[in-house]
Amino acid sequence: MKVVVIFHSVTGTTKKLAHSIASGAAMEPGVEVVTVEIVGADIVEGRFRNIELLRQLDNADAIIFGSPTYMGCVSAQFKAFTDATSEWWARQAWANKIAAGFTIGANLSGDQLSTIQYLQVFASQHGMFWVGLDTPGNYDPAMRNRLGAQSGLIAHSVDTDLNETDLLTARYLGQRVVQTAKKLAA
Repeated sequence: MKVVVIFHSVTGTTKKLAHSIASGAAMEPGVEVVTVEIVGADIVEGRFRNIELLRQLDNADAIIFGSPTYMGCVSAQFKAFTDATSEWWARQAWANKIAAGFTIGANLSGDQLSTIQYLQVFASQHGMFWVGLDTPGNYDPAMRNRLGAQSGLIAHSVDTDLNETDLLTARYLGQRVVQTAKKLAA
Protein backbone atom coordinates (compact mmCIF):
# COMPACT_ATOMS: atom_id res chain seq x y z
CA MET A 1 0.00 0.00 0.00
CA LYS A 2 1.27 3.47 -0.87
CA VAL A 3 0.34 6.66 0.95
CA VAL A 4 1.34 10.11 -0.30
CA VAL A 5 1.24 13.13 2.00
CA ILE A 6 1.29 16.24 -0.20
CA PHE A 7 1.51 19.66 1.41
CA HIS A 8 2.62 23.28 1.21
CA SER A 9 4.34 24.88 4.19
CA VAL A 10 5.55 28.42 4.79
CA THR A 11 6.77 28.50 8.39
CA GLY A 12 7.52 24.80 8.72
CA THR A 13 4.55 23.91 10.93
CA THR A 14 2.53 22.30 8.12
CA LYS A 15 5.66 20.33 7.21
CA LYS A 16 5.99 19.10 10.82
CA LEU A 17 2.37 17.94 10.73
CA ALA A 18 2.96 16.22 7.37
CA HIS A 19 5.92 14.28 8.75
CA SER A 20 3.94 13.28 11.86
CA ILE A 21 1.11 12.02 9.64
CA ALA A 22 3.64 10.11 7.55
CA SER A 23 5.18 8.53 10.66
CA GLY A 24 1.73 7.42 11.81
CA ALA A 25 0.96 5.87 8.42
CA ALA A 26 4.37 4.15 8.38
CA MET A 27 3.60 2.44 11.71
CA GLU A 28 1.27 0.11 9.85
CA PRO A 29 3.01 -2.92 8.28
CA GLY A 30 3.39 -3.08 4.51
CA VAL A 31 2.96 0.64 3.90
CA GLU A 32 5.18 2.84 1.75
CA VAL A 33 4.83 6.50 2.69
CA VAL A 34 6.01 9.38 0.53
CA THR A 35 5.93 13.03 1.58
CA VAL A 36 5.83 15.60 -1.20
CA GLU A 37 6.21 19.32 -0.57
CA ILE A 38 4.84 21.90 -2.98
CA VAL A 39 7.58 24.51 -3.39
CA GLY A 40 7.87 27.82 -5.20
CA ALA A 41 9.81 26.29 -8.11
CA ASP A 42 6.72 24.16 -8.89
CA ILE A 43 4.83 27.32 -9.83
CA VAL A 44 5.68 29.34 -12.93
CA GLU A 45 3.78 32.53 -13.71
CA GLY A 46 1.11 31.57 -11.21
CA ARG A 47 0.51 28.06 -12.58
CA PHE A 48 1.58 24.76 -11.04
CA ARG A 49 3.94 23.09 -13.52
CA ASN A 50 5.35 20.01 -11.72
CA ILE A 51 3.60 17.31 -13.74
CA GLU A 52 5.94 14.61 -12.38
CA LEU A 53 4.66 15.39 -8.89
CA LEU A 54 1.09 14.93 -10.08
CA ARG A 55 1.99 11.59 -11.66
CA GLN A 56 3.39 10.39 -8.32
CA LEU A 57 -0.12 10.59 -6.94
CA ASP A 58 -1.48 8.19 -9.57
CA ASN A 59 0.12 5.17 -7.87
CA ALA A 60 -1.03 6.08 -4.37
CA ASP A 61 -3.76 4.17 -2.57
CA ALA A 62 -4.30 7.15 -0.26
CA ILE A 63 -3.49 10.84 -0.58
CA ILE A 64 -3.42 13.15 2.42
CA PHE A 65 -3.57 16.85 1.55
CA GLY A 66 -2.20 19.65 3.75
CA SER A 67 -1.95 23.42 3.64
CA PRO A 68 -1.76 26.27 6.10
CA THR A 69 -4.92 28.33 6.31
CA TYR A 70 -4.59 31.76 4.73
CA MET A 71 -7.60 34.06 4.53
CA GLY A 72 -9.94 31.15 5.23
CA CYS A 73 -8.62 28.77 2.58
CA VAL A 74 -5.58 26.88 1.36
CA SER A 75 -2.43 28.81 0.46
CA ALA A 76 -2.13 30.20 -3.07
CA GLN A 77 0.61 27.66 -3.79
CA PHE A 78 -1.63 24.76 -2.78
CA LYS A 79 -4.51 26.22 -4.79
CA ALA A 80 -2.24 26.36 -7.85
CA PHE A 81 -1.63 22.63 -7.34
CA THR A 82 -5.35 21.83 -7.10
CA ASP A 83 -6.10 23.90 -10.19
CA ALA A 84 -3.50 21.89 -12.11
CA THR A 85 -5.34 18.62 -11.45
CA SER A 86 -8.15 19.28 -13.94
CA GLU A 87 -6.80 16.67 -16.38
CA TRP A 88 -6.77 14.08 -13.57
CA TRP A 89 -10.29 15.18 -12.60
CA ALA A 90 -11.55 14.76 -16.19
CA ARG A 91 -10.23 11.18 -16.21
CA GLN A 92 -11.24 10.58 -12.57
CA ALA A 93 -7.72 9.19 -12.20
CA TRP A 94 -7.88 9.36 -8.40
CA ALA A 95 -11.39 7.93 -8.04
CA ASN A 96 -11.79 5.39 -5.24
CA LYS A 97 -8.57 6.42 -3.51
CA ILE A 98 -8.67 7.35 0.16
CA ALA A 99 -8.23 11.06 0.99
CA ALA A 100 -7.79 13.09 4.16
CA GLY A 101 -6.66 16.58 5.01
CA PHE A 102 -4.92 18.77 7.53
CA THR A 103 -4.32 22.45 8.16
CA ILE A 104 -2.89 24.84 10.71
CA GLY A 105 -3.59 28.45 11.54
CA ALA A 106 -2.28 31.11 13.88
CA ASN A 107 -5.71 31.93 15.33
CA LEU A 108 -7.86 29.56 17.36
CA SER A 109 -10.84 30.36 15.18
CA GLY A 110 -8.98 31.31 12.03
CA ASP A 111 -11.45 29.68 9.66
CA GLN A 112 -9.35 26.51 9.44
CA LEU A 113 -12.52 24.46 9.02
CA SER A 114 -13.18 26.12 5.67
CA THR A 115 -9.74 24.94 4.54
CA ILE A 116 -10.60 21.37 5.53
CA GLN A 117 -13.94 21.70 3.75
CA TYR A 118 -12.16 22.94 0.62
CA LEU A 119 -9.86 19.90 0.71
CA GLN A 120 -12.87 17.63 1.27
CA VAL A 121 -14.73 19.08 -1.72
CA PHE A 122 -11.57 18.84 -3.83
CA ALA A 123 -11.21 15.14 -2.95
CA SER A 124 -14.90 14.54 -3.68
CA GLN A 125 -14.57 16.15 -7.09
CA HIS A 126 -11.88 13.57 -7.80
CA GLY A 127 -14.17 10.74 -6.67
CA MET A 128 -12.11 9.99 -3.56
CA PHE A 129 -13.32 8.61 -0.22
CA TRP A 130 -12.77 11.14 2.59
CA VAL A 131 -11.54 10.03 6.01
CA GLY A 132 -11.98 12.33 8.97
CA LEU A 133 -11.18 11.82 12.62
CA ASP A 134 -13.17 9.51 14.85
CA THR A 135 -11.97 11.11 18.08
CA PRO A 136 -14.39 13.50 19.77
CA GLY A 137 -12.62 16.68 20.80
CA ASN A 138 -11.75 16.89 24.49
CA TYR A 139 -13.28 13.46 25.14
CA ASP A 140 -10.47 11.27 23.86
CA PRO A 141 -8.50 9.57 26.66
CA ALA A 142 -5.32 9.97 24.57
CA MET A 143 -6.02 13.73 24.27
CA ARG A 144 -6.12 13.66 20.48
CA ASN A 145 -8.14 16.19 18.48
CA ARG A 146 -7.87 18.97 21.07
CA LEU A 147 -9.62 21.47 18.76
CA GLY A 148 -12.55 19.15 18.08
CA ALA A 149 -12.51 18.97 14.28
CA GLN A 150 -14.07 15.77 12.96
CA SER A 151 -13.57 16.47 9.24
CA GLY A 152 -9.78 16.50 9.40
CA LEU A 153 -6.80 17.59 11.44
CA ILE A 154 -6.90 21.23 12.49
CA ALA A 155 -3.90 22.51 14.42
CA HIS A 156 -3.06 25.85 15.96
CA SER A 157 0.24 27.59 16.61
CA VAL A 158 1.13 31.25 17.05
CA ASP A 159 4.80 30.52 16.32
CA THR A 160 6.67 27.53 14.91
CA ASP A 161 6.14 25.40 18.02
CA LEU A 162 3.42 22.80 17.69
CA ASN A 163 1.27 21.51 20.50
CA GLU A 164 2.25 17.91 21.22
CA THR A 165 -1.40 16.83 21.07
CA ASP A 166 -1.64 18.19 17.51
CA LEU A 167 1.37 16.04 16.55
CA LEU A 168 -0.25 13.06 18.29
CA THR A 169 -3.46 13.69 16.34
CA ALA A 170 -1.42 13.92 13.13
CA ARG A 171 0.17 10.51 13.75
CA TYR A 172 -3.26 9.09 14.50
CA LEU A 173 -4.70 10.50 11.27
CA GLY A 174 -1.94 8.75 9.32
CA GLN A 175 -2.76 5.46 11.03
CA ARG A 176 -6.50 5.91 10.52
CA VAL A 177 -6.10 6.58 6.80
CA VAL A 178 -4.07 3.38 6.35
CA GLN A 179 -6.47 1.29 8.44
CA THR A 180 -9.42 2.61 6.43
CA ALA A 181 -7.67 1.94 3.13
CA LYS A 182 -6.95 -1.63 4.23
CA LYS A 183 -10.60 -2.18 5.18
CA LEU A 184 -11.80 -0.92 1.81
CA ALA A 185 -9.27 -3.08 -0.02
CA ALA A 186 -10.35 -6.23 1.83
